[in-house]
Formats: sequence, C-alpha cells, structure tokens
Amino acid sequence: MNPFILILLISSLSLGTTLTFASSHWLLAWVGLEINTLAIIPLMAHRHHPRAVEATTKYFLIQATAAATILFASTTNAWLLGEWNILQLSHPLTTTTTMLALSLKIGLAPFHYWLPEVMQGLDLMTGLILSTWQKLGPFALILQVAPTTNSALLVFMGLLSALVGGWGGLNQTQLRKILAYSSIAHLGWMILIIQFAPSLALLSLMLYLIMTSATFLSFKKNNTTSINTLALTWTKSPTLTALTALVLLSLGGLPPLTGFMPKWLILQELTKQGLPLTATLMALSALLSLYFYLRLCYTLALTIAPATFNATSPWRLSFTPSTFPLSLALLGALALLPLTPAIAALLNP
Repeated sequence: MNPFILILLISSLSLGTTLTFASSHWLLAWVGLEINTLAIIPLMAHRHHPRAVEATTKYFLIQATAAATILFASTTNAWLLGEWNILQLSHPLTTTTTMLALSLKIGLAPFHYWLPEVMQGLDLMTGLILSTWQKLGPFALILQVAPTTNSALLVFMGLLSALVGGWGGLNQTQLRKILAYSSIAHLGWMILIIQFAPSLALLSLMLYLIMTSATFLSFKKNNTTSINTLALTWTKSPTLTALTALVLLSLGGLPPLTGFMPKWLILQELTKQGLPLTATLMALSALLSLYFYLRLCYTLALTIAPATFNATSPWRLSFTPSTFPLSLALLGALALLPLTPAIAALLNP
C-alpha cells in the first residue's frame, strides 16, 4: 500500500476514535464511529484476496447496521426526552437499544457470530487493529451508557460472552479465530464488571490490549497463522517461542503473569457485590479459555516438527531482532502482576 494512503488511513482511525472520546453529543459520537469504520475498510481489503474481500463486506454490513441502530436510538431519545447528550440517555427503550447496538459493534455475545469469520479473513496486523483499536470508541460509549442500562442485561451478556468465548475456542485450529474467541471472552469480563467498578473494566481493557498486542506481534514475527505452523516456530527463534507461550498463559489468566490481575480483582469485586454464583461461573469460564491456551502452549513447547504435524518446514530463514513494540508488549503482558497493590490503590483512592 502507498505510504501516504497508509498514513491517511491511520490518521483517520485516530481521528475517529478521538472524536468519539471527546464528544458529548450522540451525533458527533456517531460520526466518529463512522470515520473509524470507513478508515479500516481499505486496510482490510488491500490484499484483494477473496477471503479478505468477504471479511471486509461482512464487517462493513455489521458496522453499518450497528451505527444505524445507534443513530435510531439516539434520535428516539431526542424525540422522547428532547436530549442529545450521551450522559442523558435515560429512557429504557433507547438505553437498551443503544447497548445492544454497541455490543454488536464490538462482538459481544449473542452478537458475536461475525467476529471469528471476519478475523479469519484478515492478515495479522489488520487483525491486531480490529482486536484492539477498533474497540476503544464503542467501549468509551458503553462506559457512559452502562450506569443507566438494565443490570440484568449486562450480567447476562457478560456471562454469555465469557462462556461462548471459552467454548468457541476449544475446537479451532486457526490462530486468528482463537484470538477472536479470546476477545469475546475478555469482553465478557469487562461488561460484567462495568456496572459495579468501571475503573476495573478500564484496567481489564488496558491489560487485554497489551497482551493481545504481544500475541499478534509474536505471531507476526514468526509468520504463524495456524496451530500446525506453531510447532515450527522454535526453529526461527527459541527465545521468542518461549515468551509467546508465556503470553498465551497470561491471556488465560494464569498466575504469576499479568493476565491474572484483572480476573483476580474482578472476582473479588463480584464477591463483594454479593454475586458468588456469578463469580463461580466466570471462574469456570476462565478454565475453558485456559484449556485452549494450554493447547497452543503444548504445540509450541512440547512437539517436535515435522514428526507430529503436517506443515512445511521453513528454509533459509531471515530472522531479525525483536522490535521495540513487541519487546514492550511482552514486558507488559508478563511482568505487571507485582504492581497489583499499587494499581488497586490508584483505582480506589
């Protein structure tokens, strides 16, 4: 892609998200979301592969539907209450409709069916943008709408997303689909806690972004897109392969890695709120997710290719040292758990 066009698209992505962050008017927030969607469409389709074009078309239709629903809900709220302010969304019909539309935008269950298929049609770097940056704008709106939303709806969507994300990833062989189900599961944790402790939801989102960035960048560095090719990564870089296994365990929430921190704090908060059954179901869903992360780690660390997997061995490898973003993401994904007391103190001043 032409560098000038790439800079223009990345700038448009930044502009759309910033506009959504800064707006208190529903129309401006909708414009920001639309700019964001239109900016990523060329990035998704630039390979001109049939799967990429199919994924782009699906993504555009889903995002257009969600944006139209948001515009309909905000217009209805202005008609009923005469108010366009995001924080004044108080009518039950418009609040529920807006939350469902935003859930469709980010891929929360039961509106998650498009996400794995779209992710599978993209390359790893565009998948990274879709899994991280594209969630910031809608999540900022969810954070503002959640206090007026029916709490039972949020608990239901959070539990369902965590369970669907755990079950859905068990039988997958493509890494991008596995990371899509991982995204659904992590979003379930965030949506569940957002009504009780919004700061915990933001912390969970921040750590998810760090861990997912480390995972995508590691897969990109080793050029792996399926479980079969994971068994060959040790020939390219044994050190990076070992760190990738640790990042996957961190995504699963295994102590003493960073990913354990948000799950630990969220389960603690759910217990304080008098929801022990919900906390138990969420912990069990984390075990489901941990299983398929362990499956990937087994392929990375305990198999010797090509005796166990039918994949083409790499030849004449040209390995370059890890880039700074990858190193920074790996550090954040593996070593932040000791800072939990300081982070908890900042969240509860």
